[in-house]
Amino acid sequence: MDWEAQPGEILTLFGPSGSGKTTLLRAIAGLIRPQEGNIEIDGQVVFDSANKVWVPPHHRGIGFLTQNYHLFPHLTVAGNIGYGLSRGALAELQARVKELVDGFELTGLEDRRPHEISGGQQQRAALARALAPYPALMLLDEPFSSLDQELRRNLRRELRASLQEAKVPAILVTHDIEEAISIGDSIQVINNGKVEASGSPLEILGQPGQGRVARLVGVENLLQLNIAALHPQDGTMVCVGNSEEGLKLEVPISDVGKGERVTVGIRASDIILADAEPRGSSARNRLPGTVSDIQLRPPGYEW
Repeated sequence: MDWEAQPGEILTLFGPSGSGKTTLLRAIAGLIRPQEGNIEIDGQVVFDSANKVWVPPHHRGIGFLTQNYHLFPHLTVAGNIGYGLSRGALAELQARVKELVDGFELTGLEDRRPHEISGGQQQRAALARALAPYPALMLLDEPFSSLDQELRRNLRRELRASLQEAKVPAILVTHDIEEAISIGDSIQVINNGKVEASGSPLEILGQPGQGRVARLVGVENLLQLNIAALHPQDGTMVCVGNSEEGLKLEVPISDVGKGERVTVGIRASDIILADAEPRGSSARNRLPGTVSDIQLRPPGYEW
């Protein structure tokens, strides 16, 4: 696979557990050695199997933030943030720590230990520590997964703003669709160690073009239908099931021909239920059905 992240931008690696996302981050960081390939960070080749190049992790200039944060329990917040900075100039070290403390709203917590601050404050302290030595690249391995929804949304905004201001490229691993759309500039859908699709988050997650990718990004209803008719004048085509009395849907036209078999994806959020014929609706597809079961879920719940 190929990956690329520009300064101040976030590349999101999206996919199910076991697809290889974290393994890729660990390879970039130098925590594992790939069997074959090459890795370049900010113009420096840090791994090249053909030329036997291997740069150890501590010389790669990488910040790595995981969901566990890994703050040093015996150090204060300020001590954690300044841990990776050069001890040569004390005034510069203190100025950098203060800059990050203020920027991540940790003022007043500088002398506290990690167990004395909240989970959100720990996350901000860990991110500040990772950014302190001006890394050439940030790696983020599901850093928000242990936080509640409201805190996750707030910290996403803070993280994105911090990376843009510092002009640091980042690669984020997540399996959360909302997170991938809200924070990423580009996305790669990964499955079984391979990139299935890449592009903008809204394009890939909102309108996945392949049935396999649609399943990975959580499209709930995937229907195998045949194209019965094309209506290029209004940009639609009619798709039907195998039997004459089967499902019939009018969908946006694509680059296919009459009689071909296609996969039609319908998100649950795009379905409207009504107990009477809707009036004044522009919906082309109106299907009768029977409610067989009701399960209560909070808004935004992923099925």
